Amino acid sequence: MVVKVYGPDYASTKRVIACLIEKEIEFETVPINIFNGDTKKPEFLALQPFGVVPVIEDEDGTLFESRAIIRYCAQKYESQGTALFGKTSRERGLVEQWLEVEAHNFHPPVYNLVVNIMFSSQLGITPDPKVIEESEEKLGKVLDIYEMRLSRNKYLAGDFFSLADLSHLPFTQYLVGGVGKEYMIRGRKHVSAWWDNISNRASWKKILQL
Repeated sequence: MVVKVYGPDYASTKRVIACLIEKEIEFETVPINIFNGDTKKPEFLALQPFGVVPVIEDEDGTLFESRAIIRYCAQKYESQGTALFGKTSRERGLVEQWLEVEAHNFHPPVYNLVVNIMFSSQLGITPDPKVIEESEEKLGKVLDIYEMRLSRNKYLAGDFFSLADLSHLPFTQYLVGGVGKEYMIRGRKHVSAWWDNISNRASWKKILQL
């Protein structure tokens, strides 16, 4: 069965699609417009009761939350495509560790920047300069830790591309693009080289073309 992906235009959904491409999994997309209420319609809430994207459907049923989905796909299709969990128990542990760092340390401040700078008008909110300033400061501290880590390893979990790196792609793309904070990446030599590496992967280039 082809994997059906709901919500392809948004960052967290692109995280899922990047994983599907890396794992050579056939998929189709179902457009969902979060700004016109698509996620609050009964047919969508039947798939995702919290009313957010992404959601996938395959022969095993539905699954939501993007990081849960990419873990599921990397495990289910372990024998094909890129080995996104690495090849040993130690490597998988490091992948999981940096996935948690992305979710709990990197994502909150970058998400606040994206919401306040890029999507405030669409969401009907007033940008908060204090939130922007505090989020940039917090993100800078996280990226300083990344700089140290990446001075010793090509990728976050080691010398192999993994889910930990892939998970950063969508919101870092916003950071260097619409948010206008590219200097936060370019001002850190090793983070900058890492970003150039992962953002030039064929899977991500394909998503940007789509």
